Amino acid sequence: MSVTSGMQGLLSNEAVLHRAAQRLAQSFTGMVNEETVERVVFESYAALARTATVSSHLPSVTEKFARDRLTALAQSKGLIAKPVPEILYVCVQNSGRSQMAAALTRHLAGERVHVRSAGSQPAAEINTQVVAVLAEIGIEVGDEFPKPLTDDVVRAADAVVTMGCGDACPLYPGKRYLDWQLADPAELDLDGVRLVRDDVRAHVEHLLGELVPGLAATRA
Repeated sequence: MSVTSGMQGLLSNEAVLHRAAQRLAQSFTGMVNEETVERVVFESYAALARTATVSSHLPSVTEKFARDRLTALAQSKGLIAKPVPEILYVCVQNSGRSQMAAALTRHLAGERVHVRSAGSQPAAEINTQVVAVLAEIGIEVGDEFPKPLTDDVVRAADAVVTMGCGDACPLYPGKRYLDWQLADPAELDLDGVRLVRDDVRAHVEHLLGELVPGLAATRA
């Protein structure tokens, strides 16, 4: 790519990001000021761009990521109600274990919990074997993508579950922290990833049983 075309691409993305910030500022009027919204949008873009292998959809993915971060920020300030428990799953790359846990939680609990996932060092994409073993049980994660861990989503969570990311997750009083010892799918063959999936499901079912009493978490 030439310098000229690279500059044109940057300017084009900046215009798109400014428009995204304007839309989000309208959505969060009275909760988050415009300057904070714009900062979150451009920070989100920069964070995602570090690992993105395809940039064509990056601005739209950025807006989705920034919206979730702003929602979490408003929740942590008590400006948006949390009608259901908020769970945050964190692993290193947000491409395997935490994506599995988030997908299985949505599948098992539906709208009775809200779930986020993030990585201390996010990968460029979800592990293809993770996508495959989830598809085997009817769970599609094609719209998901690895996201960097940010302070706002930690603050908004009621339960924070870490999976092999060490001390990367900040600690705040009043939150429940769990650390699940699970094998890394990146180091396993397909059968090994299936075992991790089943192990994650057992952990998720146990957690949901505690957070949402009466939930039939083992339904298909």
